[in-house]
Amino acid sequence: MDVELRQLRCLVAIVDEGTFTDAALALGVSQAAVSRTLASLERALGVRLLRRTSRSVAPTGAGVRVVTHARRVLAAADELVREATAGRHVLRIGYAWSALGRHTPAFQRRWAAAHPGTELHMVRVNSATAGLAEGSCDLAVLRRPLEDRRFDSAIVGLERRLCAMAADDPLARRRSLRLADLSGHTLLIDRRTGTTTPELWPPDSRPATEETYDVDDWLTAISTGRRMGMSAEATASQYRRPGVVYRPVRDAEPVAVRLAWWRDDPHPAAQSVIELLTALYREA
Repeated sequence: MDVELRQLRCLVAIVDEGTFTDAALALGVSQAAVSRTLASLERALGVRLLRRTSRSVAPTGAGVRVVTHARRVLAAADELVREATAGRHVLRIGYAWSALGRHTPAFQRRWAAAHPGTELHMVRVNSATAGLAEGSCDLAVLRRPLEDRRFDSAIVGLERRLCAMAADDPLARRRSLRLADLSGHTLLIDRRTGTTTPELWPPDSRPATEETYDVDDWLTAISTGRRMGMSAEATASQYRRPGVVYRPVRDAEPVAVRLAWWRDDPHPAAQSVIELLTALYREA
């Protein structure tokens, strides 16, 4: 069964305009072409879609259902065309837990000033590629290396690792911590997108871990005092929560912040984003 978009557009036009003549005018074709297109759609579906009288046209029961679905299909097709044709004038940057932390507002303002013709959207997608593989974004801010060879990336900056804990935890009285201070605690980690892994600790002093999949759940559990977390400092800037404090872990390696893109189809703005982000992190 082959159903074409032109057939669906024809059906919707007839229903919306009320007559074959008016539908033909709206579509810019002849009335005979409208009749042939509708007939071909009815043959393809094997059902009658319209009741025709000398004065009006009305959908049958099956026609009502088909028109409802046709509107959704046509809207999706139109959105696809808009995405494909306007994509170079829109820049979508994906991120998982945190965007660029305290640099996010400055990046948005500077981008708007320097590139008024390219609209910027920050998109949160909690996946390993921050929406890049899913088609949700054109570029992605990542804080772990990408092993998928479909993508390329560049390091734009470094961020400290911070421990997140309940405000009434005894360790919260300290100005900074060491990895060894956390070895006897249970850490919440996100194995898909997070930067914390047991491998940060020596094999004989690794903390227990539990998995989480969302930053809000992570913060809620930490605020109870039963769990701790460790993340890049951007998380602390972007997610301040009553009852949760962040302390730097001074002997933990910093987190590399990467910008990633499709290797065979990079967005034209990729280099400009790299330069701007590198400058922001360097200034800090």
